[in-house]
Amino acid sequence: MRGHADTAAALHFRPSETWRPRGPPRIGRRQRPLPDDGRDWPRAGDVRGRAPSREWGSMQPPGLLRAGPWLSRAMSRCGLEPRPPGKWWLVAGLGNPGMPRTRHSVGMAVLGQLARRLGVAESWARDRRCAADLALASLGDAQLVLLRPRRLMNANGRSVARAAELFGLTAEEVYLVHDELDKPLGKLALKLGGSARGHNGVRSCISCLNSNAMPRLRVGIGRPPHPDAVQAHVLGCFSPAEQELLPPLLERAADLLLDHIRERSRGPSSGP
Repeated sequence: MRGHADTAAALHFRPSETWRPRGPPRIGRRQRPLPDDGRDWPRAGDVRGRAPSREWGSMQPPGLLRAGPWLSRAMSRCGLEPRPPGKWWLVAGLGNPGMPRTRHSVGMAVLGQLARRLGVAESWARDRRCAADLALASLGDAQLVLLRPRRLMNANGRSVARAAELFGLTAEEVYLVHDELDKPLGKLALKLGGSARGHNGVRSCISCLNSNAMPRLRVGIGRPPHPDAVQAHVLGCFSPAEQELLPPLLERAADLLLDHIRERSRGPSSGP
């Protein structure tokens, strides 16, 4: 359960407010995002199946593609892609890629629900630069970057910090969504910065971003009665009885995130 020290501590986070990613990521046409977005989780309607991968063109800011591919290539070379008006936020669902139904990856399931609510569930695309699946969405005048790391939990911070750097975001503009042992299943809590509280994914993000100021949505998964059972509990799948509680839990988690982001987007500052 205890991960080794994150080797990404040497990654220095250099926030910038004036530039966006240097051109589209190299996405192969046949690549698909990993199914860690909650599609395999029970939900209302129980619509299953993996959506086709989309290329980065569908995720670029409005207006860039209409200007023509020559402009996109030229701006990519200069590193000066235009940025739509409005506040930008990064929302990262922490978890282990390839393990979508485990308690430890419930943050990724919340991101899947969030993408469905925002109408971008079919727009996930792989970005090799930050080793993550990304989707861009609008929330009023705000722009959201949804992220599911393709690295293991102990190294999630490397993907989060790299994406924050590419999009010119500070640690205060990065939301982390993760499981919480010390809260029962069905309970949610929004934490505005602070320590990792023993969570290896959060610890990795703090190390790589060189800050503990990230707002965090903690999703309760409950703690087993015996300490020796913690690892099996965290890496295990939800029981059938627990799975019945997941659809409303994911809905409430998405509501809480969206309400908090809307409020901060209207505020005079970007602080939590």
